[in-house]
Amino acid sequence: MDFHKVSHLAGEIAVPGDKSVSHRAVMLGALASGTTEITNFLQGADCLSTIGCFRHMGVSVRQQDGRVLVDGVGLHGLRAPSQPLDVGNSGTTARLLSGILAGQPFRSCLTGDASIQRRPMKRIMDPLSQMGARVESQAGNSCLPLEITGGKLHGIRYQSPVASAQVKSCVLLAGLYGDSPTSVTEPSLSRDHSERMLSYFGADVRSEGTTATIAPAPTLAAQKVQVPGDISSAAYFLAAGLIVPHAEILLRNVGVNPTRDGMLRVLEAMGASLEYVSRYQDGAEPAADILVRPSSLRGTVIEGSLIPSLIDEIPILAVLACFAQGRTVIRDAQELKVTESNRIETVTENLRAMGAHVQPTQDGMVIDGGYPLHGAALDSHMDHRIAMSFAVAALACEGTTSIKDAQCVDISYPSFYDDLKRLSR
Repeated sequence: MDFHKVSHLAGEIAVPGDKSVSHRAVMLGALASGTTEITNFLQGADCLSTIGCFRHMGVSVRQQDGRVLVDGVGLHGLRAPSQPLDVGNSGTTARLLSGILAGQPFRSCLTGDASIQRRPMKRIMDPLSQMGARVESQAGNSCLPLEITGGKLHGIRYQSPVASAQVKSCVLLAGLYGDSPTSVTEPSLSRDHSERMLSYFGADVRSEGTTATIAPAPTLAAQKVQVPGDISSAAYFLAAGLIVPHAEILLRNVGVNPTRDGMLRVLEAMGASLEYVSRYQDGAEPAADILVRPSSLRGTVIEGSLIPSLIDEIPILAVLACFAQGRTVIRDAQELKVTESNRIETVTENLRAMGAHVQPTQDGMVIDGGYPLHGAALDSHMDHRIAMSFAVAALACEGTTSIKDAQCVDISYPSFYDDLKRLSR
């Protein structure tokens, strides 16, 4: 797919629902008593994989008048699937669902596409095994496919070696089925969508510092869930509004969860012009309407406790760094190596092809901004965040940028290119 420079972007946009919140709403809706009603659900491939897995375990999930309705079967009502549960390309589905399956009185198998079968699962296999589940990698490489034999679980105190919302959520979900409270302590605080959603559905969840603790739950109650717009999807339009010369974009209903808004904090440190038109909260998650205009950006350092709150936004932040004056340093981001692609490699490879001055490091990259970028032939490596990041970069570059496998954006944002085109008219 080819992309070209534009001179202006203008209009309003409401990005799709938050992927993380959409996953969790279906999962907890399935385990609750009653019917959970979800609005602004993300209709992307990853979230549809979650729906598919629960349907194979006897949960009715219906789409009606723009809403997703989940008829919960209760914490102990899931049925043993008659076939392997296919998570597609969704790491969130694989890791969070493993925690739920660990508490079920049946054996199940989780599988997925070739990409997900290369992503590390030992980080969840270890705590689930400590809790009493049997979790085995069929290939013996601590990756999918996983065979999970669940049953009665023990509460544990788990010290996670990584700050990962997926690991924390997996253990907390398994903790619903424990015989005593379960706690997870992280090296720094990761996204708290699971803690918020679990509490919203009636679970006893408490957080103190970087430790989250859940008590065994006798029952969960169905809820109405309004999913905020995904800040990871909004990030591309925030970036485009900052680097296209004549731009003014109003982003509606953007999720601004404080464990997830690292992108906004970094943009402000870089000198971005962001105006919060309004702030509000409907249910478990806070949201805001944000107006963005072109700005003179400066380099910054992105590291430490900021990283878990913006790990998905690092590719687009790396693009923005090329349009900033001075040096941007990204460190402590080893997790980039085990996402849909090795994003340290894919980002630096594509930026260099466009003429950027970028140096990869073991845990991030160093980017010297202020050098003009040009169009190039790029490879998305079937990574949706790479494709969207470089589509935005192309908007401010001379020449044609061609992105291989650009349609991989369907994983999280099927209408991304249409929305981008609408703003440039």
